[in-house]
Amino acid sequence: VIHELEFSGYFLITWDIVRYSTSLGLMHIGRGSGANSIIAYCLGITDICPIELDLYFERFLNLNRKTPPDFDIDWSWQDRNTILEYIFNRYGKDHVAFCGTNVEFKYRSIFRELGKVFGLPKEELDALAKNPMERHDDNSVVKLVHKYGKMLEKYPNQRSMHSCGIIISEEPITNYTALEMPPKGFPIVQFDMHIAEDIGFEKFDILSQRGIGSINDAVKLIQQNRGIDVDIRDTSLSKDEVVCNEFLSRGQTIGCFYIESPAMRGLLRRLKCDNYKTLVAASSIIRPGVAQSGMMKEYIFRHNYPDQFEYFHEVFQEHLGDTYGIMVYQEDVIKIAMHFGGLTAADGDILRRAMSGKGRSLAALQKVKDNFFASCTAKGHSEALSREVYRQIESFAGYSFCKAHSASYAVESYQSLYLKVYYPLEFMVAVINNMGGFYRTEVYVHEARMSGAVILNPCVNNSEYHTTLYGNNVYLGFMHLQGLESKLGEHIPKERKRNGDYSSLEDFIRRIPIGIEAVQILIFIGAFRFTGKNKNELLVQARLLLVNFKPENRNLTLLQEPVKEFRLPELSRSKFEDAFDEIELIGFTVSCTPFDLLQTKHRGEVMAKDLIHHHKGEVKMLAYLISRKHVPTKKGAMFFGTWIDVEGNYFDTAHFPDCLEQYPFQGGGCYLLLGRVEVDYHFPTITILKMAKMPFIPDPRYSHDKQREFDVHRQIKEDVSMTQRKPYPQEHEIGLPRRKINEQYNIKDVMNNIQ
Repeated sequence: VIHELEFSGYFLITWDIVRYSTSLGLMHIGRGSGANSIIAYCLGITDICPIELDLYFERFLNLNRKTPPDFDIDWSWQDRNTILEYIFNRYGKDHVAFCGTNVEFKYRSIFRELGKVFGLPKEELDALAKNPMERHDDNSVVKLVHKYGKMLEKYPNQRSMHSCGIIISEEPITNYTALEMPPKGFPIVQFDMHIAEDIGFEKFDILSQRGIGSINDAVKLIQQNRGIDVDIRDTSLSKDEVVCNEFLSRGQTIGCFYIESPAMRGLLRRLKCDNYKTLVAASSIIRPGVAQSGMMKEYIFRHNYPDQFEYFHEVFQEHLGDTYGIMVYQEDVIKIAMHFGGLTAADGDILRRAMSGKGRSLAALQKVKDNFFASCTAKGHSEALSREVYRQIESFAGYSFCKAHSASYAVESYQSLYLKVYYPLEFMVAVINNMGGFYRTEVYVHEARMSGAVILNPCVNNSEYHTTLYGNNVYLGFMHLQGLESKLGEHIPKERKRNGDYSSLEDFIRRIPIGIEAVQILIFIGAFRFTGKNKNELLVQARLLLVNFKPENRNLTLLQEPVKEFRLPELSRSKFEDAFDEIELIGFTVSCTPFDLLQTKHRGEVMAKDLIHHHKGEVKMLAYLISRKHVPTKKGAMFFGTWIDVEGNYFDTAHFPDCLEQYPFQGGGCYLLLGRVEVDYHFPTITILKMAKMPFIPDPRYSHDKQREFDVHRQIKEDVSMTQRKPYPQEHEIGLPRRKINEQYNIKDVMNNIQ
């Protein structure tokens, strides 16, 4: 089939790119529908064995499918440019270019751009972008922003380059298009991927992600810190590993690729997910489309109560047993079309593509539909039964997800989870250095601390630009200091390696070209604590050293004339001044926890670990806000919150529209929560009835200036994610029968069986 469709070259070019990557020792993940091909597996393009997962080649490629094949290949974000340079050099810069794309106005960009037009300040622009429309101010300017925003939605905003799609042409690419040369330096064609496909080009998707970067860096750190070589590319090491499965079932997956979000951790706990195949299913049903169809709710029910439903038909039991008779995967649509309807796999794929909106020929769909019903009749199925099966295909084919894609994700999830389980400190430092994933840096620092790390602020004699690990000591990197130039953050460790540790503040200033502002940042974060002097003393000393010196003559003067030591009066500091310095400079506390800064001594009546024992009970908790996710419902916007209690454990809350009106979120910080616990399939969630933000102590650095005592408090962060989708269906709206349908039933009987 590959040869007949003339795609051998596409396979071989992809293999050549992967071979080069492997020769450099780089890690890649091959995913997409290409993982349905055992040839791709044998060539090393993918790590997914199609036989193990019963994947269908026809989902990837068949004689009826004229569109090019699809390999999505991920590298670390640090390695992607190396691969791109190889492709452009290997196949010639006259023959290679990126696809173009048209960027459309979306929810946040519309409000930001229009808000600027109407002269709104940054605070109001942020409020428009972060909050759902129903919570925007009701003034005349915002009404105009809404009015024009609706007109602009999905309107072209600007031309750009495709994030990953590369075209390789046999003829010079300029035979087909003029090229644009953006600042990044890679040429772009002036048409998009659909036009490229119509012309006859095959697109190579060269992607990058931070998950692979975290895995790569963790493996290097393990070697440096422990002298152990971990062959993480050997998937048999991590996939379905026993302890990893225990962590999975408890949702202890923060930092791990694709399985760390609050929704995914909740799903893993509801499923008690403890094996590879269940993780593959979870990676699919968490997708917005699958959840939107109601299949996620039905899958959770059937997984937990396998004795409380019957398979719709014997074919569903035989071929969809792994997913309890639900068409979770796109491959499942092909299976039912083949084994129930008697179609070929190629025709089943036409049906799937047409249902998902990707099929372009209505005539082809009608032909396959006619064949489906004719074949069902020939197989002896009643018309009512055939129509119900077709209705299910029609309902779910557009929402289902590619199984090979989910399987590829699951393999990478296991690789990162294995490193988290057995080498937690190295893994969390790697995640921090790769700028994390779903959460802000503070959460990953918290995870490292919970795993036994001692977290230390940057130090000029121990820190690098990135975060470093010495035994159990984690030194935060200079990259986290707000206001410190990255060039300076990189220069400090380079100079130390060339000429040895810094012996004093004076020695540091002599060797590093630096101004008073940058020195103050380093002093306030404690980077000179090795001197034994307190921050106030160091600040005075720094000013004395720098006040009369200009950058161009500092080195000369300091070398000729040693600085006098001055006897300074005792300058006392509050123990919490350091914490407020940390919030201002790195965004979170290191020397204490946020709970230590609260005015109240109350720490809640129930801890997160005990919530599962309080089903239907009311609880009062005190917690630190990590993230909140906006979710639309039929009654208005609601939020799901993720929190940490004083013991450092996570729990989740639900905030419904009527509650949010009276008790809205008021930014990052600690809140007192009152709510009712609902344990849903082993996973406790608190439905919030009341909540109040708890005040922190005034900033002791400004005890003399009452107007600034609470300025830094506003810098305490929260992660907010907005969702613009239709509400998920209720159980009665899903439309999946939980009872077996006999051949003699009529359609009324069928519909009565739908729960």
